[in-house]
Amino acid sequence: MLRVGLTGGIGSGKSTVSAQLTSLGAVVIDADAVAREVVEPGTPALGSIADRFGPEVVTSDGVLDRPALGRLVFGDAAALRDLEAITHPAIWARTSDLMAAVPPGRVMVHDMPLLVEKQMGAEYHLVVVVGVGESIRVRRLVDLRGMTESDARARVAAQATEEQRRAAADVWLDNEGTPEALRAAVMRLWHERIEPFDLNLTHGIRSRLSHPTISAPDPTWPAQAARLVARIRHAVGDVAVTLDHIGSTAVPGLVAKDVIDLQVGVTSLADADTPQFVAAMAAAGFVRAEGNWFDNGKDGAPWPKRFHGSCDPGRVAHVHVREVGSPGWTWALMFRDWLRADPHERASYASMKTELAAKAGSIEHYVDGKEPWFGAADLRARTWAESTGWAPPAVRG
Repeated sequence: MLRVGLTGGIGSGKSTVSAQLTSLGAVVIDADAVAREVVEPGTPALGSIADRFGPEVVTSDGVLDRPALGRLVFGDAAALRDLEAITHPAIWARTSDLMAAVPPGRVMVHDMPLLVEKQMGAEYHLVVVVGVGESIRVRRLVDLRGMTESDARARVAAQATEEQRRAAADVWLDNEGTPEALRAAVMRLWHERIEPFDLNLTHGIRSRLSHPTISAPDPTWPAQAARLVARIRHAVGDVAVTLDHIGSTAVPGLVAKDVIDLQVGVTSLADADTPQFVAAMAAAGFVRAEGNWFDNGKDGAPWPKRFHGSCDPGRVAHVHVREVGSPGWTWALMFRDWLRADPHERASYASMKTELAAKAGSIEHYVDGKEPWFGAADLRARTWAESTGWAPPAVRG
């Protein structure tokens, strides 16, 4: 089941996106609705809130007086922590039940306002953020919800910044235009990314590039890699002894195929061959490629690894699983750091890739065509590593 996290700041228009996704067939779990449900009259959570904050936060007919409670906790960190300690267990238990009840074959969308603030992005296959500038959000809150401008600005300021939301977003839906434009963007997202992603996930299909097209450097590649790393870590835990962004997209300023390469370091490849590891990676959206995979070892011997690919059609990603300390694991990190440090070698590599991509008829021909350059560059990279005292990053222990 594809899990989509939907979020956006107050006044962003997230409810429009949620309604559109529902109409397209998604099962939307609304975090705000769940939060209201668990404090309905007669619930244990409402009783605990009254005990902690006083009977004045409950109306005469037994309903939670949200404005009264808000005045007590807004700006009071300790009071807010107490409230969350009461409500969060009930919210997550109910959310878990609703997620478990999503029928097979349906996409689950979790409409979660505080997804970024709670750093929950790794729990989803895709995070969609509805983005709107602060001034527009404030105006909407004043015009449509009747807030004073000072209250509106305080609410906006209390939430995640635009920079934080962009770092968390796999998809940024701009909502500074018309509602019709937003709905059209959601429609494209559904048909071009969400539906094929769900299909790939269901059938264990990894996304691939059809041609070896070289892209200009994208400054968002590191942030994209960080989101994928977090998802893998969430899926497999400490079996991944190391997790790194490698390859050309990990080198600032370097042209590259638009593919994120990641390296998972394991104690033994046997750890990566367990059914639990393979299943956890697949459930997170990274399916195992069949067959025996090897790198062309620069020492003349093949370097074994395991290989997984992302199911996301909007983000091709390759996951190379290697033993920590093995020649392949070490070389991938050394090569990345060498190119980061040496602009001349970086330019040489970029020129070779660009020329090769222009004449290579397939991805396979492109990959094979790079090997002579790698063979010649190996000595230069190792000489650099020795002269600089380079060593792999410290392993978690």
